[in-house]
Amino acid sequence: MSKKSKALPVFKYDKSIKRALVVVAHPDDVDFGSAGTVATLTSKGVDVAYCLVTSGDAGGDDSSHTREERTEIREAEQRAAAEEVGVTNLTFLRWPDGQVEPTFLLRREIARVIRTHKPDLVITQSPERNWERIRASHPDHMATGEATMRAVYPDARNPHAFPELLREGLSPHTVPLVWLNGSSPTMVVDITKRFDQKHAALMRHESQVGDNKGLKKMLKNWARLTAKNAGLKKGHLAEGFRVIVTS
Repeated sequence: MSKKSKALPVFKYDKSIKRALVVVAHPDDVDFGSAGTVATLTSKGVDVAYCLVTSGDAGGDDSSHTREERTEIREAEQRAAAEEVGVTNLTFLRWPDGQVEPTFLLRREIARVIRTHKPDLVITQSPERNWERIRASHPDHMATGEATMRAVYPDARNPHAFPELLREGLSPHTVPLVWLNGSSPTMVVDITKRFDQKHAALMRHESQVGDNKGLKKMLKNWARLTAKNAGLKKGHLAEGFRVIVTS
């Protein structure tokens, strides 16, 4: 007999989060993983910004576009998707798609965005491989998650790291909280009322999901399963995160 899953805490907004930063590898990663959560946060007045490490210039479709053309297309799609969930502040680092590594240089660029936006919360991808959901463990995802965690601690808060950022007027900032997507969740966000925004955001990524007629059903099944495993009542939809206290 299988044991019943232990109920997980459900996020309740308490005004402690005023600014949030989402750092992901590719356009559409944020929307597959946490667009419902972003819509939940922006509906509460949270100032959410995105940092995209790559512009998705090497993947996702069988078109004959050049890398430059695909970059332009996918950045435009991500901007449109972001607007669906209330986000207009996007930074594209334009690292080569498929070649992301948690280098010192990438840590600096993410630390720069952290020091600029000064978030109370960072949402990023898990740096650990998920053997049960291998597509969540794209090498770029794991590298982005690892680089972001290193940028959160210790880089962004360390006044002796990256003196060039100090010369730019970017003072150290301590991020108190990180939510990891793609890992075993320790908390869920109820996105039942925001699911349509999540779906609308993903539909903006036409080059990636334009011919996926089953997308809405797939997204709803994922969100329904996450909610069920967390102990939410029937009919609820959720996104799950591993919560890391980093202050």
